[in-house]
Amino acid sequence: MNIFTHPEFDHHEQVVFCHDPATDLRAIIAIHDTALGPAAGGCRMHPYATEEDALTDVLRLSRGMSYKNAIAGLPLGGGKCVIIADPRRPDKAEVLRAFSRHVQTLGGRFWTAIDVGVGPEDADVLAEECDYIFARASQFPAGVTASQFTALGAFTALRAGAAHVWDRTDLVGLRVAVQGLGGTGRELSRLLYEAGAELVVADVSPDAVAAVVEAYGAMAVDPEVIHSQDVDVFAPCALGAVINDATVGEISARLVSGIANNQLAAPEHGRILREHGITVVPDFLANAGGVMAAATMIYSDPTLESSRETVLTLFDRVRAVLAQADREDRTTTEVAEEIAEERMAAARS
Repeated sequence: MNIFTHPEFDHHEQVVFCHDPATDLRAIIAIHDTALGPAAGGCRMHPYATEEDALTDVLRLSRGMSYKNAIAGLPLGGGKCVIIADPRRPDKAEVLRAFSRHVQTLGGRFWTAIDVGVGPEDADVLAEECDYIFARASQFPAGVTASQFTALGAFTALRAGAAHVWDRTDLVGLRVAVQGLGGTGRELSRLLYEAGAELVVADVSPDAVAAVVEAYGAMAVDPEVIHSQDVDVFAPCALGAVINDATVGEISARLVSGIANNQLAAPEHGRILREHGITVVPDFLANAGGVMAAATMIYSDPTLESSRETVLTLFDRVRAVLAQADREDRTTTEVAEEIAEERMAAARS
């Protein structure tokens, strides 16, 4: 496995491979940039097919966290970690504790939290032996999680995208295809439904689909064709690289705005969408709500209302990026990354 010449390495400051013989823990921590502060990013537990796949994912995700935290105006750098395991394994708690001890050895250089396969209660398990865990269930009132703020941020970003594309702030009658109905995808679906949008949904879990169809009158389609539906907005809320060589030409929505990380398999897919008149809200901006609300716990004592107000600032941030991209005839991702890089460069200097 080659690290320094890996196509996603991008000058990462530190990559840590973690192992625990007792639990067969295999995990990777990637710290991309700490110019703005300690690196912060979620802990993902997923049964990657290969260690190379896990490395590629954690490198891409940690770089995205640098951009996300920077453009969100947070005094935090970017990092991410992945545990190569099925989150349904019966000894999950022991695996999490073993991993948390590795995070503890970094002494606060890296803070981690919830992500795919690691929920708020799991974050409390991580915190049993580690001081550098945020977005824990115990840090929120009953019934409130960081995922709800992620969905609120995604909803706010989608509204900003609609204001840019159609010059409207309401979503009444807009058809939105939601790909992925995990906790954040379901919550985004609820917010969209309450705002008057019409939903087309897909997920690999029939139960998740059935629940959203029943609750919000959504139309269900096969996950393989959700991206190509006749809708106004495509909201990817599952895993990454859903916009790729095979799918990019099949998207007819005028706006792409969703929660998933790394939605574009490659930068050229963003350029293709732009050439086709499709506006893309950069994923690391659209899904920044969770970290904007929860990561403030690292350096302050926020209230729920202040966290909500912080997340709602995404509306103006998204609109500014989309407007600049149009003025300069560039992709929205290029513009957003440039803004983030300028902030990190200023901190280094």
